[in-house]
Amino acid sequence: MNMLGNFILEQRKKRNLTQEFLASKIGVSRPTYVQIEQDKHDLTLSKAKKLADVFGIDFNDFITGKIHPTTTKIQNIVKKIKEEKQEIRISVPQKNLEKFREVLLYVLSKVGSKPNVGEAVIYKLLYFIDFDFYEKFEEQLVGATYIKNHYGPTPVEFKTVVDNMIKNGEVIRVEEKYFNYPQRKYLPIRESDLTKLKDARELHHIDEVIARLGAKNATELSEYSHEDTPWLVAKENQPLDYEAVFYRTPKTSVRNYDE
Repeated sequence: MNMLGNFILEQRKKRNLTQEFLASKIGVSRPTYVQIEQDKHDLTLSKAKKLADVFGIDFNDFITGKIHPTTTKIQNIVKKIKEEKQEIRISVPQKNLEKFREVLLYVLSKVGSKPNVGEAVIYKLLYFIDFDFYEKFEEQLVGATYIKNHYGPTPVEFKTVVDNMIKNGEVIRVEEKYFNYPQRKYLPIRESDLTKLKDARELHHIDEVIARLGAKNATELSEYSHEDTPWLVAKENQPLDYEAVFYRTPKTSVRNYDE
């Protein structure tokens, strides 16, 4: 690897690290490390990965010698979230699976029969219902757990809740096609019990999310969710952090912070 030396030098100075420290981290002598910064000594792949980890830089950015602005921004957001979690923001209630079931039934009653709405769309609607509410009011609505995957946020509790609802005759599962693609739909058999909602504010919020996003298809909602900070900063197959909504960009933010 050539021409990395100056980039490594810049990152070291930016972080006020010594040559001795970095040399010890990658297992070389200080004179050898100096040669690395001068591009006079080849940097092995394993040592490059160690340096990237020390600097907190994505490995692809490190080997190209260029830090992508989005990468830096995400790293800063993750750092801020971790720092703020040293102080308890609010008391987060335990997941309310009973409430989850009623919210799901309500959403299905509104959009479940629409041709664009399959399982993937329901996932995203539930996600934005939960995370948008948290950004607006700093309170949990349902508080379900959503993990990051290639298609966007996925509610962990969904399968267990829906399987029980099918067993109890509350919803039916339908396999169809949408533009020749397989689509799994859920249709409600009974009405939702809205007394499980805490107040009219929650119902108004759910209606607002459905009105804003309910006409989008799975691809559109997936792409939109990929622009949302909680998804961006999460690791693959790991839970999305509710606190990340306070670092959203104007593209996905739903709160007026000027008020």
